[in-house]
Amino acid sequence: MGTWDAGPYDNDSAADFANDLDDAPEHQRVAMVRAALTAAVENDGYLDLDEGAPAVAAAALVAYRLPGGEHFAPNGYGPEAPVPDLPPDLVPLAISAVERVLGEDSELAAL
Repeated sequence: MGTWDAGPYDNDSAADFANDLDDAPEHQRVAMVRAALTAAVENDGYLDLDEGAPAVAAAALVAYRLPGGEHFAPNGYGPEAPVPDLPPDLVPLAISAVERVLGEDSELAAL
């Protein structure tokens, strides 16, 4: 995996997720954010970086929409296409996903 900075979009897996969002029809983007978060949360085995990094990027998109979340704005490697309004039920899912990524049996936590 190529990582060039510490931001949520600054690695190959997260940038690929952002590109996939850009390539998807707008009506599918919320579901893609939800799927990235859910994949991490529901993984009860070893969470590799190819699942963890997109979950962090998706969580950053959720956080960006919250008050004070400006520093989670997509940068040059985040999605360029607009992501529709994200439903509020994604906030607790995003928190759970980040907790999972930072927990045991997670490659990103080990790195």
